[in-house]
Amino acid sequence: MITSKSIFLLAGVTAIAITSSVGAQGVESSKNMTLEGYNDLQARTAYQPTIQKQGNRWIAYIGHHGDNKLNPLTGKMEDNGTSIIDVTDVKKPKYLHHVPGEEGLAEQGGSQMVRVCSGATLPKADKSKFYMLRVYGNQAHEIWDVTTPESPVLLTTITKGLKGTHKNFWECDTGIAYLVSGNPQWRTNRMTQVYDLSDPAKPVFIRDFGLVGQQPGASGDVPVQLHGVMSTGPKGNRVYFGYGTNTNGVIQIVDRDKLINGPKDPTPENLLYPQVSRIDMPTMHGAHTTFPMMGVKVPEFSKNLLGASRDFIVVTNEAIQKECLEGRQMVWVVDATNEKRAFGVANWGVPEKTGNYCSKGGRFGTHSSNENMTDIYYNKLMFFSYFNAGVRAVDMRDPFAPKEVGFFIPAMNKNTVVLETPITQRGKLPFTAASERKVIQTNNVEVDDRGYIYIVDRANTGMHILSLTGPARSIANWNAAVK
Repeated sequence: MITSKSIFLLAGVTAIAITSSVGAQGVESSKNMTLEGYNDLQARTAYQPTIQKQGNRWIAYIGHHGDNKLNPLTGKMEDNGTSIIDVTDVKKPKYLHHVPGEEGLAEQGGSQMVRVCSGATLPKADKSKFYMLRVYGNQAHEIWDVTTPESPVLLTTITKGLKGTHKNFWECDTGIAYLVSGNPQWRTNRMTQVYDLSDPAKPVFIRDFGLVGQQPGASGDVPVQLHGVMSTGPKGNRVYFGYGTNTNGVIQIVDRDKLINGPKDPTPENLLYPQVSRIDMPTMHGAHTTFPMMGVKVPEFSKNLLGASRDFIVVTNEAIQKECLEGRQMVWVVDATNEKRAFGVANWGVPEKTGNYCSKGGRFGTHSSNENMTDIYYNKLMFFSYFNAGVRAVDMRDPFAPKEVGFFIPAMNKNTVVLETPITQRGKLPFTAASERKVIQTNNVEVDDRGYIYIVDRANTGMHILSLTGPARSIANWNAAVK
């Protein structure tokens, strides 16, 4: 179990911000990262980016939080949903289409989560097509045919009538999808519904899953709700569940085969059957993203008889409160080589004093990591969105001592807004005037298989496409992908 005593090795981050004079180009400050391209995303608050190669084109799909904005392509006001952008030429991204989402603001509307798979990879799909899995606000999961990104077509609604959705994961090589859902019969707004989407036109329900105490008919306190899922597929045979955001986090390691093929009735015994282990985090931290780093060859242990190759889970917390009115949210590294005795070995974060971030405005702290496991970066570099501290590039080659090697903080622009303090928080925390300051809020980050880094902003600032420079670039296996 991770305890507060395991909070150590908070890296002394080199934080000499190279202030740029090119704010008009979208840069407030940066180090070893450079801006390649930009799109304003129609001034929509953004959550999840996913980038897919489609033929000779690279297409970015961006999920949005709820709002209602003008779509210049149609001349109509549309509820935030999914933006589709051609990023083949990263210096000239072209906005292709907007798919409206659910009515509502922030977490109560939009279409936050999006994943895309090629039919050539999915076992039972039309090999000539591409498919988009997305949430429809908090009430449904949908599949769209995006073979022609300019003209997406709704293929099917997988499930609807839900009371919550969030960060899904879709195995393109098998079609198995782990949908973060709120089955109305369950006691939590976010648990897991496992589906076989190998034929996207014919979804097959496999099972509901969650922590014991969340299932129908349970009693007592309800365990913290699910946030996101990552799977290593049949080869790794593990699924990593992250529960909680900024408090009471739980990391659950699950046997994938037992999850899919084991008994389905959600009894306590059946819910525990596929569980390999459970790690309870300190009460002031949550598990937004649980990223597996398998088979890491630790240089320091290369001459040791045991332990030279190890497995890790990189856990990213989510900062929720403005002005740091919560525990500090950061990156945790869990050694899961022995899964039943997993333990924390390091953590990493940006020192607040390097930018006076707690009083800068908005949220400060981690939110998510990249989730694409491209060989260019896997087990070498990871990228973490850090709200008002932008995106940070971290050397993970020695997971016992993560080290920042680059960062990029976008500049505000005409679209940047002040994030509204939720009504449920007003009067409950000692907010000051800083909570009303306008500031960028780098929300999520992803990389593509060429090596480009994509960051999107919660405060309507848009999407920035980045590449690495200098020492940070030399760490990656570029394979001449980005020149």
